[in-house]
Amino acid sequence: MALADCLLPVGKDRMTFRIRWPLQAQKLERNQPPLAAIPAPPPLPAENLLQSAREENAALLERLNTTPEGLSELQSDLRLKRLGPNQIAHEKPVAWIVQLLNTFKNPLVILLASLAALSLLSGDSKAALIILSMISFSVILRFSQEYKSMRAAQALRQLVHTTASVKRRDLNKDISPGLAADLGLHLDQGSPQDQEVPIDRLVPGDIILLAAGDMIPGDVRILASKDLFVSQGALTGESMPVEKHPKLPISQLDSRQPLEIDNLCFMGTSVISGTASAVVIETGAQTYLGSLAKEVTGQRSRTSFDRGINDVSLLLLRFMMVMAPAVFLINGVSKGNWGEAFFFALSVAVGLTPEMLPMIVTANLSRGAISMSKKKVIVKNIDSIQNLGAMNILCTDKTGTLTQDRIILEMHLDYLGRDNAEVLQLAFLNSFYQTGLKNLLDVAVLNHLEIHAALEIENRFIKIDEIPFDFQRRLMSVVVEEANHHHELICKGAVEEILAICIQVKDGDMIKPLDEAIREGVLQLTSNLNNDGLRVIAVAYKEVPRQHEPYCLADEAALTLVGLIAFLDPPKESAAQAIKELNRGGVAVKVLTGDNQVIARKTCKDVGLPVEGVLLGSEIEAISEQDLGARVEAATIFAKLTPLQKSRIIKVLRGRGHVVGFMGDGINDAAALREADIGISVDTAVDIAKESADIVLLEKSLLVLNDGVAEGRRTFGNIVKYIKMGTSSAFGNMFSMLGASILLPFLPMLPVQILLNNLLYDFSQTGIPFDHVDPEYLEKPRKWKVNEIRRFMVCIGPVSSLFDYATFALMWFVFKADSVDNQGLFQTGWFVESLMTQTLIVHIIRTAKIPFLQSRPSLAMALVTVCVMGIGIMIPFTPIGSSLGMVPLPGVYFAWLAAIIAGYCTLTQLIKSWFVGRYGYH
Repeated sequence: MALADCLLPVGKDRMTFRIRWPLQAQKLERNQPPLAAIPAPPPLPAENLLQSAREENAALLERLNTTPEGLSELQSDLRLKRLGPNQIAHEKPVAWIVQLLNTFKNPLVILLASLAALSLLSGDSKAALIILSMISFSVILRFSQEYKSMRAAQALRQLVHTTASVKRRDLNKDISPGLAADLGLHLDQGSPQDQEVPIDRLVPGDIILLAAGDMIPGDVRILASKDLFVSQGALTGESMPVEKHPKLPISQLDSRQPLEIDNLCFMGTSVISGTASAVVIETGAQTYLGSLAKEVTGQRSRTSFDRGINDVSLLLLRFMMVMAPAVFLINGVSKGNWGEAFFFALSVAVGLTPEMLPMIVTANLSRGAISMSKKKVIVKNIDSIQNLGAMNILCTDKTGTLTQDRIILEMHLDYLGRDNAEVLQLAFLNSFYQTGLKNLLDVAVLNHLEIHAALEIENRFIKIDEIPFDFQRRLMSVVVEEANHHHELICKGAVEEILAICIQVKDGDMIKPLDEAIREGVLQLTSNLNNDGLRVIAVAYKEVPRQHEPYCLADEAALTLVGLIAFLDPPKESAAQAIKELNRGGVAVKVLTGDNQVIARKTCKDVGLPVEGVLLGSEIEAISEQDLGARVEAATIFAKLTPLQKSRIIKVLRGRGHVVGFMGDGINDAAALREADIGISVDTAVDIAKESADIVLLEKSLLVLNDGVAEGRRTFGNIVKYIKMGTSSAFGNMFSMLGASILLPFLPMLPVQILLNNLLYDFSQTGIPFDHVDPEYLEKPRKWKVNEIRRFMVCIGPVSSLFDYATFALMWFVFKADSVDNQGLFQTGWFVESLMTQTLIVHIIRTAKIPFLQSRPSLAMALVTVCVMGIGIMIPFTPIGSSLGMVPLPGVYFAWLAAIIAGYCTLTQLIKSWFVGRYGYH
């Protein structure tokens, strides 16, 4: 029997426990009443959610066998073993044998297997053996790369942590030391405390704490909340956040739609603002999202990378669909042997099909992901590597990217700019008691530990209530009671927003009306501080009589301004170098920030980012879509933005043909991260930002990102090498095969020889993923241009046909292989020349420069080329070659071969140089 809950309170008697062990079910009684019966299986997820929404808190906690203090570590562990990890259906790693078998589910493999079967049935065991070798080579190589890629991706994803804040109860409350000793249990030590727990370890019954920026880690019932707003767009498509309450409205008592119920929150949604405590009802596949995920797992929309690969594959397959029937008909009619013509046409079709493309792509992407991980760049979506290389605009937040992410509280001033200790004290109380997402400004305030001691916070103050921060009002307030006397509402936030809700100002011990002159003076002081690169927050308060009603937004009115606190976030030393390198690489950097334009402009100046234009959030709202496009392209700084405005800017840039990356780490960045071609976040980001990102940086630095851009372009460059080679070779072979079929009285190469040639050529391409890429190629963004590939194919492909025909002439006129009796010599000569030229020509295509002299291949690429060429030359002199219809070639042939290869490489280099000069090297 599987492990089940151990030491779970049943009913109201805290000394009654249900205990079940893995080997046998047993009941333990130690002066307790009889154990309660094992409950019936839980209801279906929807029914369970509806039941949980209607129950009172106490009844719900009792049914879930939990307490307001949460579960103990032992209870949690045992439930986790019984219920499994909190994971929804996703692309789970499959067993290696299953993945290997899935590799055979490929049209090309099926085609090759059919050809092998036909060869066996017709008695051609040699062709069958070659085809089976090709199948084995292709399948095993692809499987090894995909399995390696899968394992690497698993390891990389484990480096990105998403946690939830969970209450953990002290087990000592529920079990005596004597009982623990009899059971062989180790009691939890210490008092109950909140813990950060990986979300996959959450179980039903866990009590979790939610704040702005958190992902909802399961389907939960709200127990208590304060101004809690949740974004449910991932499930409902609603753009506006929904307010959640612990109390179920009467109007929803009969609702059958869980998503419409106000006291339920669901896995996959996120907290926009406010705080709450909640109990986990469902986890993993039992959640609402989990039930949907079962239906959509494995389905995803095609990216630009997918479309590019598919377009190239279709291009080559079109050649195959035209070429194979034409070759079959020509050879069948001209030579009369329809069976031989059929196998020859099928072999030609196999030679024109890009069977190694999936392996080359997988190998390049997995190698790129592993290489990027060594540079502290974690790739969540492996296809995003290509998008990173194609990126030509990077939109980034300011804090922590251009600055050091090390906020220092520099000044605490009254409204006239004089040092004022009370401002710091009130700011400290506000930051200390707020339970929402503590940002770097709060941390800087709380670093003044001397204020904590001076105020005797635990003795003098009691927190009464809180009005959490949100991005619309840009404020947050706490309410404290001092010395059991009055309530004091302390508010801090953006200067303009604070001024709008203040009616007076504190000047020493006096209170003055906040008139227009004082308001202008405060704004001018703020502007001066901003010009010095300081970020300014205002602090205000008001005293109110003690009351029992909850505080709300309406209470943030008629406040008294106390003063300003100013923070310094020094520019990053590495930012200037990173921006220079990104600009040199064709990536324009734009700053999207919620700060004001003065601070943003000062920061850009400090890091050497030229500012060509500034666009404010208020201006964006007033601009039409048509005019906004030109404005966003021209601007460098976008200031005082809301989250939706960030997303809109990204969308407009993408609509104008740019490949846009967005780097952010806050809850206000989630929408922009999803909208961007490539979302980039950091491991210290809020949960929703990390979940929305394609790439996660372990170090928040543009230099690290710049390395990732270079790796993306390197990966893309090596993929394009194979595609250019494959398309050019296919286009050239089309002319060669058609001409040979028409001109010759015999087949220019036997089907089995074509298959062997193709097998060796495929092997020669396995070095491409490990090849070098010219530094010049990495200097510009790279993206799919199928038209450019087609143009390159048309220019380079026919060159191979010229030298194929030269080889035909050589074998026909010089070596007298001009009859059916001497066809073995002709076929052997073309086999060797075809393999040599195809294997060598990739070294010319791989670079825009002069190969070997100006651009050298990697050692792996060079070794595999030499190896394949050596095998190709030796085969005709071996029994294997003889069994395949080949004959030894005369020594003088190799002198002619050297001249043909030299001429081929020279002409190809000249045409390539002309092509690069006219069209560039893409």
